[in-house]
Amino acid sequence: MSTVQHPDPSDRPARLTVGVVGAGRVGPALAASLQLAGHRPVAVSGVSDTSRRRAEAMLPDVPLVPPAEVLQRADLVLLTVPDDALPGLVTGLAETGAVRPGQLLVHTSGRYGARVLDPALRAGALPMALHPAMTFTGTPVDVQRLAGCAFGVTAPEELRLAAQALVIEMGGEPEWILEENRPLYHAALALGANHLVTLVAQAMELLRTAGVEAPDRMLGPLLGAALDNALRSGDAALTGPVARGDAGTVAAHVTELRRHAPQAVDGYLAMARATADRALAHGLLKPELAEDLLGVLANRAVDGSATDGTDGTDGTEGNAR
Repeated sequence: MSTVQHPDPSDRPARLTVGVVGAGRVGPALAASLQLAGHRPVAVSGVSDTSRRRAEAMLPDVPLVPPAEVLQRADLVLLTVPDDALPGLVTGLAETGAVRPGQLLVHTSGRYGARVLDPALRAGALPMALHPAMTFTGTPVDVQRLAGCAFGVTAPEELRLAAQALVIEMGGEPEWILEENRPLYHAALALGANHLVTLVAQAMELLRTAGVEAPDRMLGPLLGAALDNALRSGDAALTGPVARGDAGTVAAHVTELRRHAPQAVDGYLAMARATADRALAHGLLKPELAEDLLGVLANRAVDGSATDGTDGTDGTEGNAR
């Protein structure tokens, strides 16, 4: 399943029984990784047919049971449900008496810290927030990808070492995130990873429209180099017509997008404005070139007319802000 070097579970007895509430893409992968580290998955819950099949594939021979029964069987419970469902789930489990004193209760939400588990804490549980900063596929490859994956860790101070130890056993790297910083932390990851998928998918669609037969092969080396340069150099890695102040080129882009992919125009303009701001702030975009460029990004052509017509009355001028 994985090339990651984990302790052989046959070399030592399992130390914790592990349960999973929410057999989405994340929970079974984390439980499988903990199993490789010597812990023992004993129960998993899932609602949809897809989640049940995933649990059976990732955690064979582990019984599928209702959430309350998962808590009855496990010393360590992974709550791997969507962010918006987490508060209600925790409250419900606590109110029904499913939570046991001394039970390790771990959620994997990026948005929330440990306080969302307060109802379970009052019932005697030991709360932890362990969020893997990774995109999951719902297949065994996820276990391998956990090697070196950063986890956003939030827990009471007395549980800090235990939380970090669990992350290390899964092959990850713990990064302590303060409770009040969790929403900002999660927003940063969503901005970088989730929006990247949207941008790449849009770029591939446009290349296909332009006649490129293999847009993935064209974009792969370019995006790989851009990502590497950005991680190494930050804003100094900015290139392209916006950073250079090529207002005419950007205007041509907007015209073509309006013609072939109007749904991509707002995203292009928003990202181009953000790029221009950063390029100006870091001295990459010359101020004398910025005026015409910013005019284009405010939906005006270089000569001052609307980029999509003569009067600019198509309702897009509201984007100029």
